[in-house]
Amino acid sequence: MNKVILMGRLTREPDVRYSAGENATAVARYTLAVDRRFARRDGGNEQTADFIGCVAFGRQAEFAEKYLHQGTKIAITGRIQTGSYTNREGQRVYTTDVVVEEQEFAESKNASADNGNYGGGNFGGGNYGGGSYQRQSSPAPAPAPSASPDGFMNIPDGIDEELPFN
Repeated sequence: MNKVILMGRLTREPDVRYSAGENATAVARYTLAVDRRFARRDGGNEQTADFIGCVAFGRQAEFAEKYLHQGTKIAITGRIQTGSYTNREGQRVYTTDVVVEEQEFAESKNASADNGNYGGGNFGGGNYGGGSYQRQSSPAPAPAPSASPDGFMNIPDGIDEELPFN
């Protein structure tokens, strides 16, 4: 089984290109800085990061282009893919990338702003996936949820009957 799950921050803006041809496909490349924690022999903790190259295709690449920015904390699942090529000097270069199958935000928009990520994207409160559930038979709309200090929306009291997944 070849399955990778990572959580980290983008080191820079995703590099998005489109393949040539009639059915152009988006290809996004970005690097995730993934924390690595380990204990030192003298009892202290030291933190460093691994920088892992990721590549996304199609809709995942378009999502990256639109919503992911430098400093954004995301969680991805995918698979490791290795390859090699010969560079201009004639030397063999080996590559290892994570091919992204799924990607999602790992913190709220407010939390990412607190960490210095001020690059756009409307992903707070679950508005990045497109579409919303609205019950047609409800006579009165539910009260608007209020934002909590952590940036996530609170579910108001009495809305349990209107949720689609009870």
